[in-house]
Amino acid sequence: MTDLVIGLTGPTGAGKSTVAAAFQKAGCLIVDADRIARETIADEKCLAALKAEFGNDIVGEDNRLNRTLLAQRAFADKKSTERLNAITHPLIKEEMIRKIAEYRQQTAKAIILDAPLLFESGVDSLCTTSVAVAAPVEVRLYRIVNRDSITPELARARMSTQQDDAYYSSRARYQLTGTMSDGDIQERVNQLLERIIGDYA
Repeated sequence: MTDLVIGLTGPTGAGKSTVAAAFQKAGCLIVDADRIARETIADEKCLAALKAEFGNDIVGEDNRLNRTLLAQRAFADKKSTERLNAITHPLIKEEMIRKIAEYRQQTAKAIILDAPLLFESGVDSLCTTSVAVAAPVEVRLYRIVNRDSITPELARARMSTQQDDAYYSSRARYQLTGTMSDGDIQERVNQLLERIIGDYA
């Protein structure tokens, strides 16, 4: 059993996925907020609420969500985004709590809650402590363009909607740089994990 829950966050392109993989290799269990969000938003209960709010046509005849159409409507203005969050966030948080409870019964060094919106959504309240991953803007831009096959302009627009490094560093107890080689990141994560376990033993 493990009671240690580490929130892992950082802006897009910082290297958070690589760090999460390193934590997994080091003996941790991963709760992936993005995956939970994708699964939750496709759930019948959630789909019904989204249709009522954003229109029946966001779900096709095959009962699959048209994510592009939902995004167009949900991110059209701040009020629409707030309505989307009001529907999805409680369901996503509920599933995170269930998953963490399930993982607590297993043997692991720690549970990692991998959540881009860890602080914004308030799910840091589920964590014992937190780690922020950072990288220079130029590095993040290069990674996003290559990872998502989009233009630099689109990548910059996406980055501009996120918090700056100071937001994460002022809230997370521990910091990691995402610009190291995979091998160095693994070594750094191993060291950090032992330090966190020591701090919270």
